Amino acid sequence: MKLSRHHLAALAAFLIWGFFPIPLRWLAGYASGQILFFRILLSLTFLLLIHGIFRRDAVRTTWQQWRAASATERRQAASSTVIGGLLLTSNWLLFIYVINQVSVQAGSFAYLVCPILTALLGFAVLGEKLRTNQWLAIGLSALSCLLLGAGNIRTLLLSLVVAFTYAAYLISQRRLQGYDRLVLLTVQLGLAALVILPLAPLLGANPVAGFRDAHLLSVTTVLSIGFTIIPLFLNLYALNVLPSGTVGIWMYINPLVSFVLAFLYFGEQATTPELIAYGVILFSVALYNSRFRQPATS
Repeated sequence: MKLSRHHLAALAAFLIWGFFPIPLRWLAGYASGQILFFRILLSLTFLLLIHGIFRRDAVRTTWQQWRAASATERRQAASSTVIGGLLLTSNWLLFIYVINQVSVQAGSFAYLVCPILTALLGFAVLGEKLRTNQWLAIGLSALSCLLLGAGNIRTLLLSLVVAFTYAAYLISQRRLQGYDRLVLLTVQLGLAALVILPLAPLLGANPVAGFRDAHLLSVTTVLSIGFTIIPLFLNLYALNVLPSGTVGIWMYINPLVSFVLAFLYFGEQATTPELIAYGVILFSVALYNSRFRQPATS
């Protein structure tokens, strides 16, 4: 397969996200809510600047598209945007907590199982059909979860909640096809900022102290630009040409890179049942994405 610049953009996006645990661990001593607060605030600020300078036409088009829609579609788009913002905020908070307070393995497993969980939610919520091999893959994923749960049920549950929040976020965005994704993300982060600002003390966030903390501000700026906005742009650029299925398969680069980091960079260990579980989930991923030719009929 010849790699185009769109393929390279998708590859770069998922490689960047795969290395996300490294800068996140630089903030391991901070409350997850504090990291979340500044990641959202800085990402929103940079996105507003980008839209204001370079993407005003996209913002105008999205607004006109929403205004021209029927009342039912506007309500659905608005509710999906709000729900998506809440789910994405929850996912970011939980992922930060899991990486910094539990293990990189747990966060990696969450995103490895996430596409399969998304397919299951698509079947349950949207009535999407699943092939036989995909049902087998879901069963194998459940088996890998049982293996992991036998060792540490709390870690497994945290991984599954991280996976579920992102899978539910993706499902909630299915009704927003045709709208500019970056504009919608900006709206969602704006809503998230409005929600977490009054809840900052409950989340362990201290905005006043954070603005005086050069280390926190510098690292969250790296998280916001280098690990949020840039890979998002690359991913959206790839999706403009490549089929979503192609990009979706490449998504597995992200957790696989994080798994390698967990063992080789962070020095984490895994028990034999955990290694077997990781092997089972990898096989289920390959099975889920495989397509078997139908036998020819005479």
